Amino acid sequence: MKETIVAQATPIGRGGIGILRVSGPLATKVALEILGKCPKPRIADYLPFKDSDGTILDQGIALFFKAPNSFTGEDILELQGHGGQIVLDLLLKRILQVKGLRLAKPGEFSEQAFLNDKLDLTQAEAIADLIDATSEQAARSALKSLQGEFSKKINLLVDDIIYLRTYVEASIDFPDEEIDFLADGKIETKLRNIINQLNDIKKEAKQGSILKEGMKVVIAGRPNAGKSSLLNVLAGREAAIVTDIAGTTRDILREHIHIDGMPLHIIDTAGLRDATDEVERIGITRAWNEIEQADRILLMLDTTDTSQDLEQVRSEFLTKLPKGIPVTIIRNKVDLSGETEAKFEDNNMTIINLSTKTGQGINLLRGHLKTSMGYQSSSEGGFLARRRHLEALEKADKHLQSGLIQLMEYKAGELLAEELRLVQNHLSEITGKFTSDDLLGNIFSSFCIGK
Repeated sequence: MKETIVAQATPIGRGGIGILRVSGPLATKVALEILGKCPKPRIADYLPFKDSDGTILDQGIALFFKAPNSFTGEDILELQGHGGQIVLDLLLKRILQVKGLRLAKPGEFSEQAFLNDKLDLTQAEAIADLIDATSEQAARSALKSLQGEFSKKINLLVDDIIYLRTYVEASIDFPDEEIDFLADGKIETKLRNIINQLNDIKKEAKQGSILKEGMKVVIAGRPNAGKSSLLNVLAGREAAIVTDIAGTTRDILREHIHIDGMPLHIIDTAGLRDATDEVERIGITRAWNEIEQADRILLMLDTTDTSQDLEQVRSEFLTKLPKGIPVTIIRNKVDLSGETEAKFEDNNMTIINLSTKTGQGINLLRGHLKTSMGYQSSSEGGFLARRRHLEALEKADKHLQSGLIQLMEYKAGELLAEELRLVQNHLSEITGKFTSDDLLGNIFSSFCIGK
């Protein structure tokens, strides 16, 4: 027999309303003992909540949801009373006196919903993400994941992979057919289409992950370009020591900030030049390590330094930067060069003129960073994604690329079929159709109790 669980569904502490949630086959028994009757499904009933001796502990709204038409897919009883913690604790203690009940673990209600096919794994995760959202955009994106937008994209891609697997395995099972399925071009076309679909999902998932996890922004450039000053301006405090001495910053400085609720991890690095001593050399090495892991690079230039010509910087720095990481050129000290704040595009790269001293152009940079993170003023936006989703998509992509090699270079149908099977498994991990108990434990243990 399945266990019946109970937990407080509202935050611990004082509030206007407090809710206790019971889920499982004994929910009806709890209703009979606490309320004296079981309310009709989905009809709110105002009733006294009684102790074992008949004493009234509280009174409020009782709601009953009959399986399978409930959040968890099981019988659910919700008691909505006054939000005093003492009252809720007394009522919870009384409910736990019913034989067979136990306290729910964190996320166990959502886990039951997943196990009973009421939600897939991305939708279950979206519940926690919606609760934890730190911006309007993140909340909207989490809601889209909860509504199944991310899952739908993954499921459609898995369907295409299953179809292609069937096609490939048919060519293996019927080798005597006159048509060479592996050489007729159809499999290659279908495989490349799947790769393109996956790349589109990866881009959207990357953006969704930034909304949740935050964007890692690395400030890089030559010494004395104003990198530490920019960190201080964005952080709103003196996080870094600023002097006129070139090379003051020698180690990595990190600040976690929010711009209109959008999380950013700002990292100040040592100035990039030929090191003058061992300490500076280590700092520069660490700077490049951070640059290689960045979601976006802010490359600082000093507009008063004639040696920092834009085209020279392109050849000197940009050729060394990792490909695929977006770069924004920051032209600092426009208050000294006589220029005005501005934001413009040049060779597919955003360039912002600003002054960390006067604040000119700082709002342009803030707006640019928000847009880079996926901020949209309208209600439109993509789904929210987690780091594990990105990892699964990357693994799937590697197996697709390997499968393409097996097809194009070796015409190895069996190996292509195996690569497609692995792709299907990695994608199915995202929605939970193919997963491990350890993964489920890690995911749901991070949820609130009562969810």
